[in-house]
Amino acid sequence: MIKELCKDTAILSTRCEKATAADADLAQDLVDTLQTLDDAACLAANQIGVTKAVVVWMSDDGAYHVMFNPRIMMGLRAGKATETCLTLDEPSKVTRYDKVKVSFDELVDGQLVPRKRDYVGWEAQMIQHMVDHCMGKLV
Repeated sequence: MIKELCKDTAILSTRCEKATAADADLAQDLVDTLQTLDDAACLAANQIGVTKAVVVWMSDDGAYHVMFNPRIMMGLRAGKATETCLTLDEPSKVTRYDKVKVSFDELVDGQLVPRKRDYVGWEAQMIQHMVDHCMGKLV
């Protein structure tokens, strides 16, 4: 279901609770909502008002990827970046890694399965942005 974006800083600055397989509908809401947003490539659950650690991002090939409980385990090649955000009015200056190792859960046949993957470049930056959202950071 398509949801409205949340700009409430009290919600956006709240650390998200651990997600479970029961949050599958929330993941679908994120995908549905992201598909309707022009020039948007990622979305975290608190950006639609739900403080659960669920995120979705779109890869360069147009595929949507959902992560439950994402966590940055390691980062390489830190650099400065300026980011915009769907739910914040002003761009933010941040430090982002060019390469990250991420642990997350993936929903497979109704169960959360732990995964670890490396991401680089733009995908790494988006994932770091969404992990910040899950931690309640207003970048």
